[in-house]
Amino acid sequence: MRVLILTLLLATGTGALALDVGFGEVDITPKLGGKKKVWLAGYGTGRQAAGVHDPLMARCVVLEEAGTRIALVSVDLVGLQYPAVQEIRKLLPGFSYVLVSSTHNHEGPDVIGMWGRNHFSYGVNGDYVAEVVDKCAQLVKDTATRMTREVTVSFGTAEDRSLLKDSRQPAAFDAVMRVLVFWTKEGQKAGVLVQWNSHPEAMGAKNKLITADFPWATVRELKRVHACPVAYFTGAVGGLMAPPAGPTTFAYTERHGVEVAGLASRAVAAARPIKLTPMKVEARMIYLPVTNKLYRLALSIGVLRRAGFASTGNPYRKGKEMNPRSSDQVITVESEVACLKLGELLLASIPGELYPELVYGKFQDPADPAADFPQADLEPTIMQIVGGRKWMLFGLANDEIGYLIPRRQWDTRKPYAYGRQRAQYGEANACGPEAAAVVMNGFARCVNALVRQGQPPRAAKP
Repeated sequence: MRVLILTLLLATGTGALALDVGFGEVDITPKLGGKKKVWLAGYGTGRQAAGVHDPLMARCVVLEEAGTRIALVSVDLVGLQYPAVQEIRKLLPGFSYVLVSSTHNHEGPDVIGMWGRNHFSYGVNGDYVAEVVDKCAQLVKDTATRMTREVTVSFGTAEDRSLLKDSRQPAAFDAVMRVLVFWTKEGQKAGVLVQWNSHPEAMGAKNKLITADFPWATVRELKRVHACPVAYFTGAVGGLMAPPAGPTTFAYTERHGVEVAGLASRAVAAARPIKLTPMKVEARMIYLPVTNKLYRLALSIGVLRRAGFASTGNPYRKGKEMNPRSSDQVITVESEVACLKLGELLLASIPGELYPELVYGKFQDPADPAADFPQADLEPTIMQIVGGRKWMLFGLANDEIGYLIPRRQWDTRKPYAYGRQRAQYGEANACGPEAAAVVMNGFARCVNALVRQGQPPRAAKP
């Protein structure tokens, strides 16, 4: 049995420990005009970048106590893959844990492979991904050299459902903005970390200019208002969480980004002190069955390029590496789920696009009888797992494995749920109906290993 269990006890004792923090950012906009075209990700194929509206950024927050460091990195990309994250970690041997989350930007370069010239073309420029890897690693190193010492921290939330739409039935939202505010000993803001739950896709499929979408305006506005560095992270965006419908213009995108910044400022105003030390991390390898025929085809023709492993029947045990082109066996892909226990705060590290039902447990009950598995066991939810503790959630963390859909909502066979004539969008971009249970049960194991109290929540069998 090969399960990676990474437990980092970064400090001991019961008293408050000194915490240092660093914020940094670097431009990761791809260069245009070279021999290799830049294909934009997130919608259909063949969308070639024609220019740059605003730069794509990598931003990081480095946390340090007692000489031990954790790096939290956010990139304005559709979903940096786990192999690239592993390469970043190799370049940072002095760090105890490195988390790399993508904003899920739909107006940046393809870094997965699915959005090339056509459905049969690989859309990734390997040289660009290598450049992102190097820049992220150097960013973390540089940030660690200019830390603000002995900071205090506040945690705040604010909610506004009007800033989201859900285009898939049943409607469910995580409309809560979560922020961490870091303060210097002199009472000045050292930086703000923001976590919001929405697809950066306000510009729509017709746009061909590179942009970070609405987060570019959100970060710019927060920097202006609070006069400090800002790092933006994406949370639970499954179920097609997106900005409200509006004109696909940069004026609308900017206006929406400013509105999101306003919600973040409300959360900053509501923030109350929290301790982020001592720090512990628990991470587990997961092996997700790829039953999605489109994903399997993409792996076999090289549009998706990930190592495949034969299923062992246990999604937490690695099987033999296999060639997806020559085997009818169930293939799995390797990924990682983790929990960071930062003092009083639990940070969920989820490697895909989590449906909000899996956050709050607001499942439709009973499920629509026309769904494929209306009687399936419910997956454990974030709220069940963390109990009454304060928490944040980074989606697309260390990987992009697609939508994490509650099994009771899986709907690919006629008759379709809600009396629809065709299936809703979602399953086409998911590994399979088992993925949500694998991830949520893996996260529950991480949390239970960290807190060592209570019984694990009742969990669906993957």
